[in-house]
Order: sequence, then structure tokens, then C-alpha cells
Amino acid sequence: MTIGVDIGGTKVLAGVVDSSGVVVEQSRRATVGHDVAAVEDTIVDLVADLSRRHDVAAVGIGAAGFVDSARSSVMFSPHLAWRNEPLRARVGERIGLPVVVDNDANASALGESRFGAGVGQRFIVCVTLGTGIGGALVIDGRVHRGANGMAGEFGHMQVVPEGHRCPCGNRGCWEQYASGRALEREARELVTQGSPVAHRLSELCGGDADALFGPMITQAARDGDPLAIELLADVGRWLGVGLAGLVAAFDPSCLIVGGGVSDAGDLLLEPTRGSMVRSLAGRGFRPDPPVLQAALGPQAGFIGAADMARSAARRSRRGLRRRRNR
Repeated sequence: MTIGVDIGGTKVLAGVVDSSGVVVEQSRRATVGHDVAAVEDTIVDLVADLSRRHDVAAVGIGAAGFVDSARSSVMFSPHLAWRNEPLRARVGERIGLPVVVDNDANASALGESRFGAGVGQRFIVCVTLGTGIGGALVIDGRVHRGANGMAGEFGHMQVVPEGHRCPCGNRGCWEQYASGRALEREARELVTQGSPVAHRLSELCGGDADALFGPMITQAARDGDPLAIELLADVGRWLGVGLAGLVAAFDPSCLIVGGGVSDAGDLLLEPTRGSMVRSLAGRGFRPDPPVLQAALGPQAGFIGAADMARSAARRSRRGLRRRRNR
């Protein structure tokens, strides 16, 4: 068995996973702000705790940021304070196990392709909607990482010149219009303004806009609140526009949408599918790839990271055997 760790903008989720993708045990902690050392401590504590009860061979870490081609360092994270952070070496020294690091969306995409919605698909584009937007390409069961390990950062494609500012340093990035952050921003603005259409959302957060979060908006939409339904549809329409661009660029066999915002299901994905089809280049004369909801839910990231770790452990054992046989 191996341990996968999924580090997002708001939480660290870890799990022990077997070779069939079955989660044996999992644990969750809140992300400690922008404190790099505290996030590293959280990873080590989670791994140590799970390792006490399970015999694990390696650890995989999915990190929200740009990871180098050696899958060892986080070069930059727009939502955490990592800058050229040698995460594999730092964690590996402390836990005494083989460690592999990759982008969290790459890990999620690999998990979905191996054990989830992408099983049997050859060319997958995966988009993960959380605090921001992560993305990945999986071709014939392998994550395509690009020349420097940084492919798939779809959330930072510019869709609105001079639009909303993004933590990455640019303006008008796709994730500013089609993510959990975008959903919360629009809802909180209406609550702050005292808009009568936001009365239900205002009730849910006690009038404190800062206490209004994505899952509350999603639940309000499920309960039939017109504004919550409209806000999710707005995110879905922006999502569809971006997905149409990815279809034009990569011609995938399917698109998988995961992450916390995807929990809204068809409240999000039906507007997404309609918008994507309306925005496709050559629409009407090409197949429309299916837009699928991710099947593994919040476990996708650490399941994929654990699978990466398993491959790393095998390579490590093969290398050790070769050295011994010389």
C-alpha cells in the first residue's frame, strides 16, 4: 500500500490506498495559511499517523502549484507560499520513505483515468474546480506534463483582458470566472449589497458575507433557491467557454470535471455542456466530447498521488536490485 497526500488551497487530505485504488483509511487537516513549514509539518504528521497503522511503501504528494519535470520541487503556487520549494527532499528526509511530488490536478486526473470516470478512455482532459482551476492531460494512461512539468495550468488562461485580478499575478484568468472562488465572490457581493434576491443566502450565513462558502451555495441551489441556481449556471457557462477552447486545442475523447464545485452535478454541468457546444469551433461538424462528472470525488487527488508513489516505489526497488547485482 502507499499513501497519497492532496494539498489544496484550504485543506490537506491524505489516504492509504491499495493497488486497486481502494481507500483503506483517510485523514484531513486544514491548510495552515501561507506558512510553508507548517504545511510540511502537516504532511509529515499525517503520513506518520497513517503509517503507524499500515505498512506503506511510498508517499505521493499532489501539490497545488507548478511542479518541476523531476517531480521533486514546487516552483510556484498561486494559493500557497511555495517558491522553488524542494518538497520531495524535505519530506523524504523526515519520513524515510520514497516520495514523489506532482501537481494536484495531475494526480486527480491520473486517479480518474485509472479508477474513475476515465476508465477505458485514451485521451482525457481533466479540469478540477476548487479554490481555482487545475487541469491535466492523460494520454494512453500517462499524464502529459510538458517540457518543464508545468502543462495543464488551464485555469490561468486569460479569458477577459483586464478582468478580475488573479493570485498568479495576471488579470482575467479563467479561474476567476469558473471556480469556487468565482462562485463565492459573486454570492458574497450580492449579500454585502443587501440585494433582495440574496435573502436566502444571507440567511444561511447570518448576514456575514465572509461566512458564505461554496457548499452552502450549492445546497441552496439543490433546495431550489433561484439565485444560487443562477450563480452556478453562470459559473457553468464560463466553464463551457473554456472547455470549448480545450477541445479545439486537444480534441479529447472526453472531458472530466472534478473538484469541490463539481458536487453541484447537473446544476453546474448542464449549463456547461450547453455553453461548450455553442462555443465549439466547427460545431455541428465534429463530435461533441462528453463532459463527465468525476467519479472519485474529493479522494481523486490522493488516490492518484498514491498510484504515482506506487510506480516510484517499483522503480526504486528495481534500481536497488540492479545495484546489488553488479
